[in-house]
Amino acid sequence: MPTDSFVSVRQVYKRYRLGETLVPALRGATLDLHRGEFTALVGPSGSGKSTLLNLVGAIDEPDEGAVLIEGRDVAHLSDDDRSRLRNEKIGFIFQSFNLVPVLDVYENVELPLLINDRIPSSERRDRVMQAVHDVELDDFIRHVPDKLSGGQRQRVAIARALVTSPLLVLADEPTANLDSGTTQRIIDLMLAINAHRGVTFFFSTHDEKLMSRVARIVHIVDGVIVSDEPGAGSRDGADGVARGAGTGA
Repeated sequence: MPTDSFVSVRQVYKRYRLGETLVPALRGATLDLHRGEFTALVGPSGSGKSTLLNLVGAIDEPDEGAVLIEGRDVAHLSDDDRSRLRNEKIGFIFQSFNLVPVLDVYENVELPLLINDRIPSSERRDRVMQAVHDVELDDFIRHVPDKLSGGQRQRVAIARALVTSPLLVLADEPTANLDSGTTQRIIDLMLAINAHRGVTFFFSTHDEKLMSRVARIVHIVDGVIVSDEPGAGSRDGADGVARGAGTGA
């Protein structure tokens, strides 16, 4: 297991108000994520998976405890610094893709780069083209989302997450809306990116096919991490597995 801790979650508590009631989402969660890991967060609905992903992604803050990213406590960052951290270091892949329907593949992938006015237009174009190429959608670059299959739309979402060259990619049920064959190709693609780029992946899932491929499985129940163990997955064979994904996924 890599030893370079990128994210540290320390005794984190998070509660949400539901009417007059405070509902605990996380109850003392502690976790370290290391560079280059491919980790699944597993647990039943309502167990705190999405809350933990939001905290690690600097979208939300804990009520108690601390989330440190590269040694910096996210709660102590200014709004601008937190936005910069999300934009430059963290990529997000959503279950529902979250693509802008009126924008084509190129424009959807480009969106995160438009926030950073320090990136010249020529570099922005090169990054977008490389990200689209990495997910093998070169021939679909001017297609809008409703002209793409579910697997292709998820690959657009992956390209968008990668275009900022993040150190960490967070994914919430990334294969939930895909059929079995497409799921395998998306898993192959994420493993190849993990192996070739060293990008850290941390994602929630119920998918047995995905769980069988990961290097680490973290189980969470009722807001408490109950186990953290090696997975059956391996990087072996990741080389070239994205080849042949072609147009069908």
